[in-house]
Amino acid sequence: MAKPTAEATQRRKPNYVYSIVSVALVLFLIGFFGLLVLHARQLLNTFKERISVMVELQDSVATAQMDSLGAYLRDSRFVKKGTVQFVSREEAAQLMREDFGDDFLKLGLPNPFYDVFLFNLKAEYMEADSLIQLRTQLRAQYPFVGDVFYQENVVDSVAGNMRRLAYVALALGIFLILVAIALIYNTVRLALYANRFLIKNMELVGASWEFISRPYLVRAVVHGALSGALAVVALVLLLLWARTRLPDLRALQDLAGFSTLFAGLLILGILINTGSTYLVVRKYLQMRVDDLY
Repeated sequence: MAKPTAEATQRRKPNYVYSIVSVALVLFLIGFFGLLVLHARQLLNTFKERISVMVELQDSVATAQMDSLGAYLRDSRFVKKGTVQFVSREEAAQLMREDFGDDFLKLGLPNPFYDVFLFNLKAEYMEADSLIQLRTQLRAQYPFVGDVFYQENVVDSVAGNMRRLAYVALALGIFLILVAIALIYNTVRLALYANRFLIKNMELVGASWEFISRPYLVRAVVHGALSGALAVVALVLLLLWARTRLPDLRALQDLAGFSTLFAGLLILGILINTGSTYLVVRKYLQMRVDDLY
């Protein structure tokens, strides 16, 4: 009986390297989409935190009252740190003189401006409901507050764009995950195709399905982790390269979001790879011997 050649043996050996790299590429695409979503969210949050809110005070407010309001705003959980600024009516008039000259007050009318506090809100509070609640709370807690102003049309536009972006991102994310499951399943099936007779022979000699599946599942966990790790390394290198080309991206970094995304890729690689391996092994165990050819 002729011995199998080295070439034939190599063809029958499962190509796990190809499987690991293929799964890593699929996870990389999912991670790349995740990075785009994270940067878009950070960019939107940065824009929201640049929208100014103005608290207008009534006439003849005592200095102690203004100091009390200023301290409250600086310590509030909804105000972005370091953005609270007090502008007196005299400073406002001086700014108008610098911009338009003395003509706008040449009629001798009294100073039309009010003392105001300017500040920026944290991104999560830059919503219409939160702003209405803030206005109501400030006017109730500090009776000398005349009104609270903000660009309502801009806030509503940002909120609408955020909802549309969330829906699009959710739909694309689900689509990519479904495509990833299909591609990884087929990759695992091709990798285990060479072992179909070994799997069936082990069942025929009395081995239980759990005993047969265990080594393949352990290998699937390792390979899934390797694929996820390769995808994470590639994404980190891509981020580093992008920040050298676009330094402004450094201001949009979200370490918590990146960590969650990278951990999710590792878990996703393990889960999909292990689940696909389980289904493929069970499929070969359920097939008849004649169907394996």
